[in-house]
Amino acid sequence: MQFIDQAKIEVEAGKGGDGMVAFRREKYVPAGGPSGGNGGRGGSVILAASENLQTLLDFRYKRRFVAQNGSRGGPKNCTGASGDDLLIEVPCGTAVYNGETDELIGDLTKPGQTLLVAQGGKGGLGNKCFLSNRNRAPEYALPGLDGEIKALRLELKLLAEVGIIGLPNAGKSTLISALSAARPKIADYPFTTLIPNLGVVRKPTGDGTVFADIPGLIEGASQGAGLGHDFLRHIERTRLLLHVIDATSEDVIGEYKTIVQELQSYGRKLREKTQIIALNKIDAVDKESVDLEALATQLNHLSYAPVFLISAVTGEGLQSMLQQIWDTLDTLVVDEVEEIEIPVSSSSFEF
Repeated sequence: MQFIDQAKIEVEAGKGGDGMVAFRREKYVPAGGPSGGNGGRGGSVILAASENLQTLLDFRYKRRFVAQNGSRGGPKNCTGASGDDLLIEVPCGTAVYNGETDELIGDLTKPGQTLLVAQGGKGGLGNKCFLSNRNRAPEYALPGLDGEIKALRLELKLLAEVGIIGLPNAGKSTLISALSAARPKIADYPFTTLIPNLGVVRKPTGDGTVFADIPGLIEGASQGAGLGHDFLRHIERTRLLLHVIDATSEDVIGEYKTIVQELQSYGRKLREKTQIIALNKIDAVDKESVDLEALATQLNHLSYAPVFLISAVTGEGLQSMLQQIWDTLDTLVVDEVEEIEIPVSSSSFEF
């Protein structure tokens, strides 16, 4: 399945039905009396978040969506049928932007959440609505109004609690395959991962936590270099960043600073997210020439984040790192709850 995380579509709501000019036969009533009904409302276009979709691939082949028009008003004061609303399913995590102004219209993050993106046109009034003392036999009605037409830009941002970031070949895909049932492509050359990979990692309690393996970032990713610019948006929704660094690199500190600089340049508070650092591939390091403990201490002083020495291949250090992740996520959830202010009324009630 292709992973498509951006799409442009055009939506058109239904036109309202025209009002009708009609007269009934009734004794002593001029021209039989007006009896033309109103037109029906045009159908609206609604986006709905679905947990059954993981990509915007469907919108690559169909880009124009039109809702049903309302029906014309009928005789005997009958109102025309309203057009059916058009429901379009999108993956959870889809942000909807106005294609012309780039203004955010809505963000669909929960299954079943809906967003009205194009309002159907109102039905026209029939001639019965124009009856008055001065005009006992109106011979005109109003046409239905056109529905809204909008160009939309859809942007999918993956919903994951932990985002795995790092330079190409840091071992991110190997790590997520060791922690979960995900099976991304793994090879010994840069940019093996071309799309984000999701994996569910089980907690000791049995609950699942979604990890996202973000394709390798490089210097200049925030300005469009490499693949990072296309996938940095997927980090925005994560609670915690797991920064994986290749311990066999000749410049570990430089690699750390490169990623931090890209997060800073991209903005959107990515740099402020809580981080845990994993110094990976320690099984391939020459322990006599490289002091891993000193390297971890140096990274800790730079980042103020916990640093773990791990090997995604042998599994060394993974359990202690995971425990730190669970503890950090629990702390972040508590902090989010405490930030919600609940107004307390000073009024007293008597029963």
